[in-house]
Amino acid sequence: MNAFYQRIWNFAKRRKKWLVLFFLLIFLYLNNSSLLAEPPGGKPILLAHRGLGHTFAIEGITDETCTADRIHPPEHPYLENTIPSMRAAFEYGADIVELDIHPTKDGQFAVFHDWTLDCRTDGSGVTREKTMEELKKLDIGYGYTADGGKTYPFRGKGVGMMPTLDEVLSTFPDRSLLIHIKSDDPREGVMLAERLSKLPPERLERLAVYGGDRPIAELEKHLPAVRTMSKASLKRCLLQYEAIGWTGIIPDACKGTQLHIPVEYASWLWGWPHRFLSRMEQVGTRVILVKYIDGFSGGFDTPEDLEDLPKDYSGGIWTNRIDRIAPLVNQQ
Repeated sequence: MNAFYQRIWNFAKRRKKWLVLFFLLIFLYLNNSSLLAEPPGGKPILLAHRGLGHTFAIEGITDETCTADRIHPPEHPYLENTIPSMRAAFEYGADIVELDIHPTKDGQFAVFHDWTLDCRTDGSGVTREKTMEELKKLDIGYGYTADGGKTYPFRGKGVGMMPTLDEVLSTFPDRSLLIHIKSDDPREGVMLAERLSKLPPERLERLAVYGGDRPIAELEKHLPAVRTMSKASLKRCLLQYEAIGWTGIIPDACKGTQLHIPVEYASWLWGWPHRFLSRMEQVGTRVILVKYIDGFSGGFDTPEDLEDLPKDYSGGIWTNRIDRIAPLVNQQ
């Protein structure tokens, strides 16, 4: 008789374990399924990479590739990282414009993509080893060609067009900007924090900064009010979220920051897309979807790219062609 009761007891224990597992799975589904969540509403947030510039064939490029001498045939007159290109991007419908910065020899920040001047300009040498006065004399459209060097359609049209960060901030005082620190030098994080700390709180709310792990860490120490992102902070947030995000708890590492998430990875996040976006919005974090080709950012630049977005997606998207993408998004 004792053996009979023991078998019943063992069966009950096994059943209890299965019931616990069953209810845990039900909880995971109900707490993380976007099928049961209302879409946040609104259109995607459009981030214009470098303003409105010229795209190029991204396949096969490396960190050393000069991209100005392989652009696609020009469809507009704008040069990336210039005030006219940023203004055009906002006029097309960009919510945020991304720009690249380098410190100059005389203590300013130049807005320019490349570490050196040889590719895009009629100058040479390392960008940050020049004064801003020297950089202002350059033709930043000098090196652009779409036909292998037969013609250079922007030569002579970019003289004096490399702006300072101060000029960008004063030109677009009420616009959202994403500032890219183009190095891993922690001193640049301190330097940028000192510059941005002079801005009023309402202006800082419209700014975000990303870049190397060390300068971003320093910027966070000196100016915690600014939204930031680095590879280290992104990894820290996502790993912790994957560990506990199924509960609905948001790790501190994910609060008040910015996340650039490859579209291929996003579907693995707990609650993707609507619950995840809602959770991040509640803690002041901005989510930007990006696309990668051969390890480089390609952006959502074609109608076909937009097909990769979830239905009713309302987070951010990264684009190199705001002139193409904004009209398509606004039609939805």
